[in-house]
Amino acid sequence: MCRKNEALIAAQLSRRHFVAIATAAAAIGMGATDAAASNSNAAVRFMKRVVADLMAAQRDGRVVAYYRVISRRADLPAIALYSLGRYRSKLPHSKRRAFYHGVGAFMARYFAGQSKDYRVVKADFTDSPRRDGDTTLVDSTLTLASGSTYHVVWRLVHHQSGFRISDVRVLGFSLVYLQKRLFQSYIWEKGSLEALVSALTR
Repeated sequence: MCRKNEALIAAQLSRRHFVAIATAAAAIGMGATDAAASNSNAAVRFMKRVVADLMAAQRDGRVVAYYRVISRRADLPAIALYSLGRYRSKLPHSKRRAFYHGVGAFMARYFAGQSKDYRVVKADFTDSPRRDGDTTLVDSTLTLASGSTYHVVWRLVHHQSGFRISDVRVLGFSLVYLQKRLFQSYIWEKGSLEALVSALTR
């Protein structure tokens, strides 16, 4: 996405929403496989590995480092389509792969550019995940370099033999819902879905 289009989308986020997103450091939809998915403790072990990957990307600081984590661990198709809301049926199948890539790249650029001000230095997890329907919730506390702490809830879905994160709640905000509002606002402002697709895949 060109800088101008990226700025137009990012400008629609309030500071409170940004803090929620940046604190999670690209946590929307990240996932990986675990052989012991049937064991509830596997969810916590899984999350510790995910956070370790995020911390490594944070130390690296490059966009590509964040994108590698997102593309490797994210259920980008589900997140990207959810973010389109009522417009999802209008996205041509021929453009979906590029759109998924664009969504991941947008998140990677945004987080890499802003994470210096919201650096996560520590993550503590509860030992007992919770069930919510067919998903697993893992509670954690993230500590920033500033000393601020945030309660973060990671929503996991089973995927093959392991997990993928389908959502993250920070400060009470669902990050995938925030992204949905952001994208739909952009579509409404520009008057077409194609405008968003073009901005994200250019």
